[in-house]
This record gives sequence, structure tokens and C-alpha cells, in this order.
Amino acid sequence: MPTTAAVFRKLALSLPGAVESSHMGHPDFRLNNRIFATLSAQAKGCGMVKLTPEQQSAFTVDLPEVFEPVPGGWGRGGATLMHLNAVSPDILLGALTTAYRNLEAKQAAAKHKRTTPARKTI
Repeated sequence: MPTTAAVFRKLALSLPGAVESSHMGHPDFRLNNRIFATLSAQAKGCGMVKLTPEQQSAFTVDLPEVFEPVPGGWGRGGATLMHLNAVSPDILLGALTTAYRNLEAKQAAAKHKRTTPARKTI
């Protein structure tokens, strides 16, 4: 059964704290106002998740019919298209969760950095 934009939306919003917003007129999914996934390519039957380049490589090698890098610099940075007609809901949820956790970890590290007092040097 092919996955639809509605399933993508439902799964993205099932992640704790995830909200739907819009960027350049396209639906996106955010954690604390930062994007982890979009439906910006839904006219082409695709969703996008922000992975690390290493994760992107693993997903595209394992399931090349489902995943492909976004063309250009965004793709080199890990932005990855998912062909909705080829991805199962389980694989989709795994990719969304991976992108979500990447962002969650990045935000936690930034928060820790902001709240850690500077050490005095003599």
C-alpha cells in the first residue's frame, strides 16, 4: 500500500512536540521551530527528511527505490527525498524518527552549551 502525504503528516505529527508549519508555501514539520521534515516535493510524490550525510548514504544504499538525495547542496548536507508511493509506513516512520532525533540531539547540545557557565582561565 503506497504512503500518502496524509500518512506522512500523521506520522510526523505523532512525534513528541512536533508541529506543522509552512515554509515557502509548503508544509513542514518542526521541533522547537526547527524543520526536520517537509512535504515541499509532494507535487512530485515525495517527502523530505533531514538526515546526516552518513544516514542518507545508508538509507539510499539499502532502499534506492525509496530514498534519494535532494539535488545540490542541500542533498550533500543530508536532505533526503522519500518517494511516497514506494515507502511503507514503517520505513517512513523510521526515517522521520531519525530526522527528528537528529534535531532533538542538536537542540539538546545547543541548550547545554548555552547553559554551561564559562570556565575562568588564569
